[in-house]
Amino acid sequence: MGVTVRGEVRSDRSFRFAAGPDDLWSALTAVDRYRLWWPWLRRFDGHSFSEGTRWGCAIRSPLRYPVRFEIVLEEVVTGRSASASVAGDITGRARLDVTPVEGGSELRLVSTLAPESRLLRTISRLLPPVARLGHDRLIETAMRQFRAGAFER
Repeated sequence: MGVTVRGEVRSDRSFRFAAGPDDLWSALTAVDRYRLWWPWLRRFDGHSFSEGTRWGCAIRSPLRYPVRFEIVLEEVVTGRSASASVAGDITGRARLDVTPVEGGSELRLVSTLAPESRLLRTISRLLPPVARLGHDRLIETAMRQFRAGAFER
């Protein structure tokens, strides 16, 4: 993990859930709930979680700068995995995998993202730890909010 010379942020994170894989997948694919779980998601026009779907997104990052991008779900294996490309202020690839584990399931997120906007390239080049911090905080916050919204009622 870490920020590369070109500003890429690579991530390989796993999160455990007490819910079984089917319940976790069902929650992950409830795109109509995303804006409820994630108040920093300023724009989201996704209507389904299916192969070929394009989502237009805008977020307010933990460091308060706006980030706009499009996600294309390139491969979806229902109940198991999804891979996507990302283009816009950030570009790259991401993959989600859901696997059963004792007592529930695990969600693994693997991504390689690079800044494309002038602001994000500057931050990544001059302050690599800030870029990493923004990325890590967003993932941690997103997982905490997802867990609370989808499973803790």
